[in-house]
Amino acid sequence: MSRDWESVLTTWSQGPSDTEQQRAANAEAQVRRAIDDSPKLKRRNIRVFIQGSYRNRVNVRQDSDVDVGVLCFDTYFSEFQDDNVKTLVEKTQTAATYSYQTFKNEVEEALVNRFGRAAVTRGKKAFNVKANTYRVEADVAAFFEHRRWTSATTYHSGVEMLPDGSTWPIRNWPEQHYENGVSKNTATSHCYKRVVRILKNLRNEMTESGIAAATPIPSFLIECLTWNVPNSQFGYSTYKRITRNALAHLFNNTMSEEKCNDWGEVSELKYLFRGSQPWTWQQAHAFIDAAWNYMELE
Repeated sequence: MSRDWESVLTTWSQGPSDTEQQRAANAEAQVRRAIDDSPKLKRRNIRVFIQGSYRNRVNVRQDSDVDVGVLCFDTYFSEFQDDNVKTLVEKTQTAATYSYQTFKNEVEEALVNRFGRAAVTRGKKAFNVKANTYRVEADVAAFFEHRRWTSATTYHSGVEMLPDGSTWPIRNWPEQHYENGVSKNTATSHCYKRVVRILKNLRNEMTESGIAAATPIPSFLIECLTWNVPNSQFGYSTYKRITRNALAHLFNNTMSEEKCNDWGEVSELKYLFRGSQPWTWQQAHAFIDAAWNYMELE
């Protein structure tokens, strides 16, 4: 007997419950209080915010932890479009006196003071704060602002971190990601984020079934792949048809590097398959192919 995929996909498409969102909000509030209670950090210009799947409302059951950003604006990292812009901007800049390493150490101290040493683990990129009865487990990342200058006076504002033991920065664009996701979700009658959840749940089930092609595919990549599906492919009456069309488009356009070389992340400020991304278009293609076969689509 064939599986009732429409019923399965309908269940998978559902958004997070109010309880999940409230526990995520509690985690954010507790981290914010830790920062506010810190004698060293409370005088800084800091924003605490939920990012990732909980912020974008594409989290599924296996997304047990919430990503919380702690963003300091007192020092920023710069990126320049060309040397002329760099020369003009640098005339107005002064050398930073507050280092990223000092900031990250002070964030750790604040979290330990709030939650206890046993509840806080320092990783290369983020601090893990264990869950309790009123908040979900949280990964807390310390950021300085990242400015991508487009002229001497204008820039895109993102976030940047330096992982422990590395000189290679990580840069992301959470606000642009959020705004673009909301816009596409509205333009697709709220199907975009439902399909993201469907594909994340599908990936999780395939991983549990031992399908190797699903293992290296992170949730963020699934969200970005779905972002690159044209809005017209979401305009059908069944989730099976929409999922089939999305997978077909992704399969056909990841058959070669040239076809997806210009694809962007949801923010549209970073290429999806260029540079030092931790995934490849070949891995994406293998996952999509395996997902199509797993659902026995035709």
